Amino acid sequence: MIIRIKNLRLRAVIGINDWERKTCQDVIINIEFEFDGTRAAESDDLKDTVDYKNLKMQIMKEVESSRFFLIDKLAHHVLTLIMRDQKVQWARVEVDKPHALRFADSVSVSCEARRDGFTPQYS
Repeated sequence: MIIRIKNLRLRAVIGINDWERKTCQDVIINIEFEFDGTRAAESDDLKDTVDYKNLKMQIMKEVESSRFFLIDKLAHHVLTLIMRDQKVQWARVEVDKPHALRFADSVSVSCEARRDGFTPQYS
């Protein structure tokens, strides 16, 4: 099964310019991850799935207290948080920084990880 968290809008200190180090800016995070949902589908029990509400709360806490210079680092940090859950077999994170460039809606960085021997079943 694939779980997606779409357009998680958070505020973080992010960037290399002096003014960016003094004030929070918007970041938009999109996450998708895959896990074997067979047991969860059969049991209908939270312990058998990836608790996406708890994951969102962890990500919010980490991102909103972070002080990274690069969105590259922020994306990798969020990916690392997701992969801590051993049920997750594959994950992809995209972090957008709106209005980072003049004449562009945003700049984004994406990264992904997979456990050894796992073949994704994208849908």
